[in-house]
Amino acid sequence: MITKRITISEERDVTLTAYLFEGGWEFPNILKRPAVLILPGGGYQYCSDREADPVAFAYLKAGYQAIILRYSVNDNAVWPNQLNDYEQAMELIKEHADEWNIFTDKIVVVGFSAGGHLAACAATMAKNRPVAAVLGYPVIKGDCAKSYCPTAPDVIEAVDRNTCPCFVFATRTDNVVPIQNTLDMMQALNRYDIAFESHIYGYGSHGSSIATSEVRAQGVEICSRIPQWVDNSIEWLKDMIGDFDKKAMSQPVCNRYANPNRAPYLSVDCTIGYLMELEESASVLRPVLDSIWSPMSYEDMAGNIDNMKLKEILGYSGRDEDIVRLDQKLCLIPNSKVN
Repeated sequence: MITKRITISEERDVTLTAYLFEGGWEFPNILKRPAVLILPGGGYQYCSDREADPVAFAYLKAGYQAIILRYSVNDNAVWPNQLNDYEQAMELIKEHADEWNIFTDKIVVVGFSAGGHLAACAATMAKNRPVAAVLGYPVIKGDCAKSYCPTAPDVIEAVDRNTCPCFVFATRTDNVVPIQNTLDMMQALNRYDIAFESHIYGYGSHGSSIATSEVRAQGVEICSRIPQWVDNSIEWLKDMIGDFDKKAMSQPVCNRYANPNRAPYLSVDCTIGYLMELEESASVLRPVLDSIWSPMSYEDMAGNIDNMKLKEILGYSGRDEDIVRLDQKLCLIPNSKVN
């Protein structure tokens, strides 16, 4: 394990702390790793240690390179200082990606409370977007954000179809950041068909971090299931960005869009009916579909299959080799209905 500490701004005391696996013969199938960039909470007044190293070690255990950003706080917490700190951190990670054995397209942001606000801003408005965001009891709504940082933006207004997939967790009885923040974020993600998973636990105070006994505050009632968010987020990330495979990462199980028909480019995850409505994709698919049901044609089967994903039909028909080939063609075709 290597530990590196980089100062991004001496004036604002902004630092990056990286915990990194070294490569070696004992990990012959892992040449690079995904990474988490952790943004601790603290009401934009400080960066909580409880939401820093303990979180980093949890993701290290899952094989991630873990990096903590201690961003601008207190008198320096004037927007957009915090977002600029994030942008610089992402650029540094990408610059050192080869040295640190990191996949540049598999960097996940993990934020809590005010750090959850910054993580949500990274997911919705940053130049260097993460591949996914894990948001713990996040500050989302404009009025709530401004109570901690008067210049902070409203995240809800920034959510659009370019927002990355999100994993969100909170407690119903949070007495610091009201649950409406999480509910509004879920609604906004749903509005744009962005993939998300959410866990709202029945009760628990604010700032639970990973909620294990050595981290949580003593004497505070907390739902026994809250610690499960860590494993749940890791399993969700496997669905969204893939899992460790032979010298690479496996293909993701899930699309970043809950409805792939809304994606900017077409793919085999789109439904057959949708693809056949578009002239360019229909010309690619028709010969394949007609050959599957010969002597019948696509029109003969349309009523039964239009709502199925193309890859499902190809899989059922034993045409696995066509899934990759057609996806390569379709992903070059802009989705004219949403672009």
